[in-house]
Amino acid sequence: MPEQDPVTPLGVLVADDHPIFLAGMRQLLAAYPGLDCVAAVTSGTEAVRQVVARRPDVAVLDLDMPDLSGVAVVREIGTQAPEVGVLMLTMHGDDESVFAALRAGARGYLLKGATPDEVVAAIRSVASGGAVFGPSIAARLVEYFTARPAVSVTAALPGLTDREREILAHLADGEANATIAARLYLSPKTVRNHVSNIFTKLHVADRHAAARRAREAGLGRP
Repeated sequence: MPEQDPVTPLGVLVADDHPIFLAGMRQLLAAYPGLDCVAAVTSGTEAVRQVVARRPDVAVLDLDMPDLSGVAVVREIGTQAPEVGVLMLTMHGDDESVFAALRAGARGYLLKGATPDEVVAAIRSVASGGAVFGPSIAARLVEYFTARPAVSVTAALPGLTDREREILAHLADGEANATIAARLYLSPKTVRNHVSNIFTKLHVADRHAAARRAREAGLGRP
């Protein structure tokens, strides 16, 4: 039988401005099969340079680094090496830090209190295209997104009046002007005027486009 090729280990770059932490991460990665620490760097600029040069499967980044923040490094990686997955491993668990990293393109976010098994599992998940968050971060994300509907609608459709948003919700449900007028006890002419204003404010040409914008903002029946 032909010999099987050994499984190529996942290449991991670690960037943190604390040399002792870097040494610990090197030992951690060496202790788990299938992982290879291809670089361990202490600055954001060097992290970007090494990622571009070595193309690891995953870059594990701290937020606080000299000369270039972790968030800025994530953006640079997304531009210069978008195939590299990014896992944030940091002490900062506040909303601003978490969402800044995710908006920049990070696919995982763990706090430094995570166990070695959790860190390794997160690295492997990010390498395979998944998204990973520590328990406290995941709970905050769920709370953030489930608590936002009313605010999101107003923010997504800031130029509309309350009545126009109400009518737009009915448009999203596919209702005709006459049906909307009957439901809201308005004249058909008033509804037509509101619909025309909605089209103008949303910069859309027809009911289908308006309905799509409404559903994107969370209006209409689920």
